[in-house]
Amino acid sequence: MTVLFFMWGFMTVWNDILIPRFKEAFTLTYFQAMLVQFAFFGAYAVGSLIYYAISIVSGDPINRIGYKNGVILGLLIAAAGSAMFVPAAMMSSYPFFLIALFVVGLGFTMLQITANPYVTILGPEETASSRLNLSQAFNSLGTTIGPLIGGWLIFKVFSSGDLHGAESVRIPYLCFAGVFVTLAIAFKFAHIPNFTNEEAITRGAGALKHPHTVLGMLAIFMYVGGEVAVGSAVINFMELPELGGLTHQAATHYLAFFWGGLMIGRFMGAFALSSMKRSFKNPLMVATPCLAFLVAGTLTNWNEALHYGVPLILLLGAFFLGQASAQRMLVLFSLIIIGLLGAGMITSGETAKWAILGIGLFCSVMWSNIFSLAIEGLGPMKSQASSLLVMAILGGALLPPLQGLIADKYGIQLSFIIPMIAFAYITFYGLYGYRAGRGSMKAAD
Repeated sequence: MTVLFFMWGFMTVWNDILIPRFKEAFTLTYFQAMLVQFAFFGAYAVGSLIYYAISIVSGDPINRIGYKNGVILGLLIAAAGSAMFVPAAMMSSYPFFLIALFVVGLGFTMLQITANPYVTILGPEETASSRLNLSQAFNSLGTTIGPLIGGWLIFKVFSSGDLHGAESVRIPYLCFAGVFVTLAIAFKFAHIPNFTNEEAITRGAGALKHPHTVLGMLAIFMYVGGEVAVGSAVINFMELPELGGLTHQAATHYLAFFWGGLMIGRFMGAFALSSMKRSFKNPLMVATPCLAFLVAGTLTNWNEALHYGVPLILLLGAFFLGQASAQRMLVLFSLIIIGLLGAGMITSGETAKWAILGIGLFCSVMWSNIFSLAIEGLGPMKSQASSLLVMAILGGALLPPLQGLIADKYGIQLSFIIPMIAFAYITFYGLYGYRAGRGSMKAAD
């Protein structure tokens, strides 16, 4: 499962590299380039809608085929979509690339529906956020390494002046196809629980009857849309003259700070929301950002590490103020993100750069905390609710192109108003939305 979370994180972040690559290769506007995210994350909405429709008519599919087989199916679909990059590159067709990304997204949809509730049922509900944060931390390890390797491969190793720019993605994605097929075979023969549950199969739209789940869907929509919008804009943002006018490959280096921030925060979230004693968890929480600072200074330079140290200190303070409460952390982290977005919009130079890059640290616990709060108390309807929450990943398809439209008209800095609105809603969910309708649930029990 750790390898699985790592791999889909490693590959998902490559979309942020495809956007500037395709923008240059096909001479696209910001809006047209952001269709990369529309195709990929739009597949989540379509795939989840299909899954939900099946669950209404004939019961939850995961309860029938089991979690293990669900993972295998998702891996094979993702492999097929990755292989489609080969003919797309041969034809130099941007629409074909978008179709290929859509198919990859369908495979990842199945993985999301299967893996997230699987992690939550492996232990008590009160520590579900801790387990999800730990699993998502390995996902973020993939998103941290992905830009470094992807930028090197796409902009240097496989880039050639004699070929169309889109050709540079062909071999890397063919390798992805091979990795996914290999993982599917490994899961087939692995001794892991399948958790089929045909006796408890329920039909109908039961999960939608719970307000905290419905509001959680919108929270996931806003979170994924806001996070993806910021991550998609990082490379082009770093290329602005007022930010230093970096090249594609140099700007890609900074993506590791953004996505690496999610990994740092998720490890800290796993500790903070666990059932460990304070005497053990607090030192781990302090050690994590300290280690991140040392790694950043060693792998990059100490000047950049010092700039990154400011949001790291802010993150540590936010975790202690959150007091191991999933909902309180949502409120605190969302408010900090709104402040950082504002700084990125109205300042320039190092202040604007590190304000935007620091947002990744505070996006870290969003998915896990929203997801666990939204499915809490749903019992056998958790997989159905999971499909609804994964459907809400549609935010990653819609908000980035909307930000692209604003960037085309008013500039990329002002376009950050879109994620700012998104995180304002998450503040509301952490204050009230997560407990909407909980009284009626207890009464029904």
